[in-house]
Amino acid sequence: MLLPVVGLGMNSAMDDMSLIQQRHHLVVRELGGEIDLEIGPGDDDPSFAHTPLIGVPPQESSADDHDESKNMAIVSHIPSDDQEILKSLPAKRKKKVVKRWREEWADTYKWAYVDVKEGTTRIFCSICREYGRKHRRNPYGNEGSRNMQMSALEEHNNSLLHKEALRLQLASKDKIVADKPIYVKALMSKSAGSIVEAALKRDPNELEFIQSVQEVIHALERVISKNSGYVNTMERLLEPERTIIFRVPWVDDRGEMHVNRGFRVQFNQTLGPCRGGLRFHPSMNLSIAKFLGFQQTLRTALSPYRLGGASGGSDFDPKGKSDNEIMHFCQSYMDELYRYVGPDKDLPSEEMGVGTREMGFLYGQYRRLAGHSQGSFTGPRLNWSGSSLRTEATGYGLVFFAQLILADMNKELKGLRCVISGSGKIALHVLEKLIAYGALPITVSDSKGYLVDEDGFDFMKLSFLRDIKAQHRTLRDYSKTYARAKYYDEAKPWNERCDVAFPCASQNEIDHSDAISLVNSGCRILVEGGSNMPCTPEAMDVLKGANVLIAPSIAAGTGGVVAGELELKEYNLNWAPEDFESKLQEAMKQTYQRALKAAVEFGFQKESPEALVHGAVISAFLTIASGMSEQGCV
Repeated sequence: MLLPVVGLGMNSAMDDMSLIQQRHHLVVRELGGEIDLEIGPGDDDPSFAHTPLIGVPPQESSADDHDESKNMAIVSHIPSDDQEILKSLPAKRKKKVVKRWREEWADTYKWAYVDVKEGTTRIFCSICREYGRKHRRNPYGNEGSRNMQMSALEEHNNSLLHKEALRLQLASKDKIVADKPIYVKALMSKSAGSIVEAALKRDPNELEFIQSVQEVIHALERVISKNSGYVNTMERLLEPERTIIFRVPWVDDRGEMHVNRGFRVQFNQTLGPCRGGLRFHPSMNLSIAKFLGFQQTLRTALSPYRLGGASGGSDFDPKGKSDNEIMHFCQSYMDELYRYVGPDKDLPSEEMGVGTREMGFLYGQYRRLAGHSQGSFTGPRLNWSGSSLRTEATGYGLVFFAQLILADMNKELKGLRCVISGSGKIALHVLEKLIAYGALPITVSDSKGYLVDEDGFDFMKLSFLRDIKAQHRTLRDYSKTYARAKYYDEAKPWNERCDVAFPCASQNEIDHSDAISLVNSGCRILVEGGSNMPCTPEAMDVLKGANVLIAPSIAAGTGGVVAGELELKEYNLNWAPEDFESKLQEAMKQTYQRALKAAVEFGFQKESPEALVHGAVISAFLTIASGMSEQGCV
């Protein structure tokens, strides 16, 4: 087992929890001003001034549209019953908090922000980022015992801070939605900074896209400093070649009409026709479509094939819909999209919310409208040509990539504890291949929480998990059959002791506190899987600072691209699983070597936790830039 990292320490969660207690009343007069903390008798802890705040998660911005953003105050709205209790308490004395904590305290208590949830404007609590009575997740991470976590929840929910957030939430139906802040990283190069600045001015509200741009520019700083001509190339690359937004009307089983919004972003076709997924999920928007298309462009450029990148989808939610409703939606979606896709233009593939059923309906309508069946969409087939191992390719490829990293460290997967998020097709195929390699995968997750089996999953348990997912049951049912397994509501698996982590759920699923949990859990390698850009910028900083080696999704996730091209180019072959895996392993090896070679050429140490991240981006960008230079201003 890999040794845990020593470096990023964490005090117990209860130390941080003492910051917010019902008996405490904090008043922040202004940023940088004096802070008075009223403390009851016996509560004066001399070690408080030396207690780090590393356990407190990063805060959203305050969304009050008054001057409270500068002169902010947390008002204690105390019910009469609580006032009687406070009167009965012993007299309190005041303690001045040391000067260096002023800004940290002020940031910690920017306690509310406004956002839209299910079409309704609400005030959210910045501590736990929930509203109303939906506060179930421990806002301080998942450290400590379950009793400690529940104590933290009770303390938070009963705090004056939280009660005030609830009170204002009820009176805030007409509040204006405020923009959430974009985390801007400092760049050493003025040229690199100008690219980010231009992107921010052009698309200031596209958080996910700006985040992905910053990560790429950060990796390309040394490349841009050596050749200033790449500034112009990058500016052209960041503008998609074609963005399609359209209405998708459809009728449900009750005869009621609905409308959703459809997207397809054909980001770049310099190297060849576009490839990229379709995502059906309520959170889908233009920013996510652009960020996914940008990531796919880099991924296909890094693969052994000359291809472009695209992405798209809709804010339609397939959960709870009948087959007939999904068919009507998919046909309406393709009524518009078919004009822009085809074997030599853009072939969509499956992504979140789009599986065998959806791809079948989409392809059937495309064939009907296009009037031919030349080629086919990448993704699982129902009764047309293609490899039967397409769905396994991405998940298997992630494990092959992890094995390559470990081989360079003279280690192997056998016996290593692995945590996985998600329980979709990619996550379960990662689980399958880890079991085959003798690793000890212990977690999977869904939108409600995560499941942990300390004994590890085996092939029989994996089969049971697949049955649960096929029957649309909850992962909680697993723990009813296997008594030693536990399911935790509204929690993530990153606090479980592990050596390797495979995030396979969604973008930004690992935040600052999750990254701290991963480091403290002993994680040494993080393989970005089915979730493109799974870490927030703050989380990336924590992981890099703790020397956790990161395998970027644009490199580790190329398995799906490889399988799709093998299907199209060699579709008459009936692949044996061994032959298919051999070709997939070879493609992943080429991708790994390209990323490492580019990193070393630009001065990154092979052992650096950022080597693969920077090397993958550099190699992909230089390939695209070369093609753009040859083709002129197009």
